[in-house]
Amino acid sequence: DVTNYVMLELGQPMHAFDLAQISDAVVVRRANKGEKLTLLDEREVELDEDTLLICDRARPLALAGIMGGIDSGISEATDSLFLEVAFFTPEHIAGRARSYGLSTDSSHRFERGVSPDLQRRAMERATALLLELVGGQAGPVIGAEAESHLPQRQPIPLRRARIERLLGFVPSHEQVQDILLRLGLAVEIEGEDWEAMPPPWRFDLALEADLIEEVGRVFGYNRLPTTTLRGELRMQPLPEAATPLERIQTLLVDRGYQEAISYSFVDRELLGLLEPDLEPVPLANPISSEMGVMRTSLWAGLLGALKHNLARQQSRVRLFEYGLKFISQDNEIKQDMYIAGVLVGDRWPEQWGMPREASDFYDLKGDVEALLDQAGVEAGFEAARHAALHPGQSAVVRVDGRPVGWLGCIHPQLAQKLEIPRNTCLFELELDILLKGRVPRFEKLSRFPSIRRDLAIVVDAQTPAGVLAEAIRQQAGPLLKDLLVFDVYQGEGVESGRKSIAFGLILQDSSRTLTDEDVEGVISAITAQLEQRFGATLRE
Repeated sequence: DVTNYVMLELGQPMHAFDLAQISDAVVVRRANKGEKLTLLDEREVELDEDTLLICDRARPLALAGIMGGIDSGISEATDSLFLEVAFFTPEHIAGRARSYGLSTDSSHRFERGVSPDLQRRAMERATALLLELVGGQAGPVIGAEAESHLPQRQPIPLRRARIERLLGFVPSHEQVQDILLRLGLAVEIEGEDWEAMPPPWRFDLALEADLIEEVGRVFGYNRLPTTTLRGELRMQPLPEAATPLERIQTLLVDRGYQEAISYSFVDRELLGLLEPDLEPVPLANPISSEMGVMRTSLWAGLLGALKHNLARQQSRVRLFEYGLKFISQDNEIKQDMYIAGVLVGDRWPEQWGMPREASDFYDLKGDVEALLDQAGVEAGFEAARHAALHPGQSAVVRVDGRPVGWLGCIHPQLAQKLEIPRNTCLFELELDILLKGRVPRFEKLSRFPSIRRDLAIVVDAQTPAGVLAEAIRQQAGPLLKDLLVFDVYQGEGVESGRKSIAFGLILQDSSRTLTDEDVEGVISAITAQLEQRFGATLRE
């Protein structure tokens, strides 16, 4: 009762031990591995190695700042006491009680801060109460402290101009000084300003703004004069080429996606599967072990959301998210905005008018192309390998030769490990290239007819269609208005190790009608170029 009373009266937790149960000297140390302690609530706990203990030479006596042990506790047979009172910094106590399933008044106070000047006063007060109430004889007081680890108070400058800026009003010089003195601060006057030393029990006073808040609180917020706020509103110009973020979001929603928002803190193990070559930025105080590092890919959060939805009988899922990625680079943390998406399930919502078809890589590629087209970005897709993506169904997105993103189906081994469908598809793009965009240029429609020619060529099976398409565009020049791939074939009639790719070419001139000779000349030049560069032949 006495120790609890002193804690309520002075704010200083204390603990009383049965002196007869203490062997030799009392020390403060951290727990050893495998060490155990039976607490006053009769629960035995296994101690973590970072837990601070009050011990004698033989065993732990108490969890420092939290709860005592039952073996050294007070009982009806106790006839001599050992009083312990201490100052522990909040960081040594914070969270420790909760880790053992405890919540005590002592731990609450130490976590929030106790004055380092209270310990001797609390000891003398508790001793006086015991002598007054039950008698006895007081023994010596033994003190030990590590001054270098005690909080060091620093004077805080307080400027009159700063008070006026934050409060919009300044009490008189005498009123400000009186308020600070009544709050227990030591005040020195420096012209129109002040320098104040906070008392040891005011852990919340560290900045000039803290003092101004106290001045306003004690003076009375209701006494501060009311002033009409005035501000200048300016129209923020939107560059003509820019694509608003809302348009990007709307486009994806129109294509069946739903926006997701996930934590930037993710599981290190999952990131190791997605981006094994990148070392993630660790958190000093993670919420949990599954949220211990900053994300290097938005796919981590999207795959978690996908699993959550699939576990709740959602068979068709399309999600997108935009946010920061955190990459450790040259002893700095690089933060860039990206937009990413994931899709799995049927191509269309189930209905009677069409058969069910599973979505695939090309559905995802169409969504990415729609984003790029809306921004007016000319991008290329190049087959490439990514640790998280299927080696035969993945591509890097390039703009002006620079990689700006990835898309593809998930790697089968990763899909198996995460227990998600193998036809899960993912994309991730730099958001900046979609936001900047390009100003569209008007081109007059030609009044002359266009001509279509289909060109089926046979090339090596490993030759990408995109490389062939780029060669065709370069050779055809401005006469080529559109180019599409409408067939890819391997099998009977095409020798092993080669494939047939059929292109549709739309040719048109803005100044005259193209003749058959014009068209044949273009086609001949294209086939000759493809034969020279890729060993291509026309399919018979």
